[in-house]
Amino acid sequence: MPEQMIGTIQSVIGPVVDVAFTSGHMPEIYDAIMVAMDDGAQLVL
Repeated sequence: MPEQMIGTIQSVIGPVVDVAFTSGHMPEIYDAIMVAMDDGAQLVL
């Protein structure tokens, strides 16, 4: 299983989601971003 990186959503403008990751720990292009929702569901972007 690939390493999971933790990021923080900075903003959402239409279809664009701006996510900040710690320096040097960015996911590869085309990797999925999984968001934990308040109701326990998981949203995959």
